[in-house]
Amino acid sequence: MALVLLVVVGGAAAYLLFLNHTVTSNVKHAALLPTPEQGGGGGAAAPTKKPGAEKAQNLLFIGSDARAGLAGARSDVIVLMHVASDRKTVTLVHFPRDLYVSVPGHGKDKINAAFAYGGSPLLVQTLQNLVGVPVDHVCLVGFEGFKNMTDAVGGVNVYVEEPSSGANYTFSKGYQHMDGAEALAFVRERKDLSEGDISRGRRQQAFIKALMLKSLSRDVLTNPIRLAEFVDAGTKNLTVDDDFSVAEMRREALSLRNLRGKDVAFVTAPFSGFGTAPNGGSIDVVDETGMRQLGEALQNDELSTYSDATHTP
Repeated sequence: MALVLLVVVGGAAAYLLFLNHTVTSNVKHAALLPTPEQGGGGGAAAPTKKPGAEKAQNLLFIGSDARAGLAGARSDVIVLMHVASDRKTVTLVHFPRDLYVSVPGHGKDKINAAFAYGGSPLLVQTLQNLVGVPVDHVCLVGFEGFKNMTDAVGGVNVYVEEPSSGANYTFSKGYQHMDGAEALAFVRERKDLSEGDISRGRRQQAFIKALMLKSLSRDVLTNPIRLAEFVDAGTKNLTVDDDFSVAEMRREALSLRNLRGKDVAFVTAPFSGFGTAPNGGSIDVVDETGMRQLGEALQNDELSTYSDATHTP
């Protein structure tokens, strides 16, 4: 019995060391957060957390077709994940890429232009100024990473809010099982949806939720081969900020292991309608009142009291 126990414990320890080595080897670190000297940009101080919300976490997920970290690329996915202090709820806040905001040092422009002008640090400054909360960590993911992670967990069941069809795939209203290629087509579709990028943002949120819940499910966590494949796929295309250690990533993941579908909520950053920028480009006009209320909910770790229904046309 003692020998069997030693073999089991030794095997488990070796497996954990293998996973840790995979993550450490694959994950790239970069200067994705503003420096203390940069603050909020334009001489403004970076926001700080309010008492009572110190343990809440704000993680910014940026998705792009370009190679990680390159300024000049546009960020097609901008999602702020707010993890509540008690780790019982997660709110995914989608910022439409055409949201017309103040970009430090560049005046008013689309929010995804911040990434093109100054990479992740400038996008973080722009978001922090917009909602008044600090971004704790940044995760920069290539679209190929989303595809490979989906295949690694055996596909995901995604809720299709708005049906659409294209040359290769048809998405019908309701839950639909998708492999990596289907999921990638699902989150990239924009032109055939009723509200363009706004509808695409809702699809991205639905997919992220499905992938997150599947990765934390018993089917993945208790299957050594599937878990190893998922960890490898998810980290090969992942760049995080220099302060986001592997140990902290592991702690955050484990703290969310009890999440269920009802514990994950979607929010679209409030806008009042559509307009045209001075250069002729199409924009989403910020709902200033709604944005202030969203910021207050984030600052006070009270997203459960916030609803975007009255702020998103």
